[in-house]
Amino acid sequence: CRLAPAAMPMLAGIDEDTVDFEPNYDGRETEPTVLPAAIPGLLVNGATGIAVGMATNIPPHNLGEVISAARHLLAHPDASLDELMRFVPGPDLPGGGRIVGLDGIREAYATGRGSFRMRATTSVEQVTPRRRGIVVTELPYNVGVERVMQRIKDLHTAKKIAGVAGLTDLTDG
Repeated sequence: CRLAPAAMPMLAGIDEDTVDFEPNYDGRETEPTVLPAAIPGLLVNGATGIAVGMATNIPPHNLGEVISAARHLLAHPDASLDELMRFVPGPDLPGGGRIVGLDGIREAYATGRGSFRMRATTSVEQVTPRRRGIVVTELPYNVGVERVMQRIKDLHTAKKIAGVAGLTDLTDG
């Protein structure tokens, strides 16, 4: 395979004895056991996947915050989790939304397992002179507009919420 030009800096210095090499599948060549990375791409980009009996969902984090934490860790190898969380207080959710409480984030950083709650960002606005509406400006990470609208319809049909006169999707997507 061939790497894209943007991926080449990720391999800079690989020939300078930065990682161990082992024989490839047929033993004719050697390959690195791990690929060195200039930045922690998994943490910055996030990842979702399912393996043998395990699922993972790593939300993306802010590049500047992660680099600042990495620099601090290089200068202070014994830095505590609380010190590092001053640089990376939590995920950087691309769709916006708000994280409710930091306990789950701290638990995830400390143990590799944890969860946190997210909420949409909303405001109440005057839609017409006689009607107000709830305007959602940011949805939680990995939550689509269709899912939210369907949930509101289901709750209204089940008479668990009242006063819904209509739903309008004003997104461009």
